[in-house]
Formats: sequence, C-alpha cells, structure tokens
Amino acid sequence: MPRKVNPALLKPLNLSPELEAVVGPGPMPRSQVVKKLWEYIKEKNLQNPANKRNIFADDLLMPLFGKKEVTMFEMTKLVSPHITDPDKKVA
Repeated sequence: MPRKVNPALLKPLNLSPELEAVVGPGPMPRSQVVKKLWEYIKEKNLQNPANKRNIFADDLLMPLFGKKEVTMFEMTKLVSPHITDPDKKVA
C-alpha cells in the first residue's frame, strides 16, 4: 500500500520577494521550494567542490542565507522565515 502524503506538505505557501527571486513566483508548497532551490544551486554550480554538503551564496542567495556559505541543513532553516502560511493569523 503506497504511503499517503501529508497534505500539509502540499499546501501552497506565500514566499518573500527575496525567495521568489531564486525559485520563481509563489505560492508554492515547501517541497517545491526546496526542489527549486536545489535546481538553482546546481545550475549555478554553488556547491562547495571540497564538501558537497555546503552551499555558496551568490547575490540572490545572500539575502536568504545572510552569510557566504551554509550547510544544506542550515539552508532549510534559513529559508523558513521567507515562507509564510496564508491561513495563519499574525498576532
């Protein structure tokens, strides 16, 4: 029996202008954002050749990452503030 996909992972989310500059116009699900980030990183050859788990920030990624080099695990954490749920009420 195939595994059911969590519907929360498919929900279109709003993206910041900085993130849209890299992945294209939103809204889009988080999984699609990560996929498009990796497409961009590979297309621009931004992986550190000495350690493929590290990503160099170019001019478009710098506003998202805030530093010159991040790990792939840091990347998802640093991109999270640029993704917002349109249904969540801001207090």
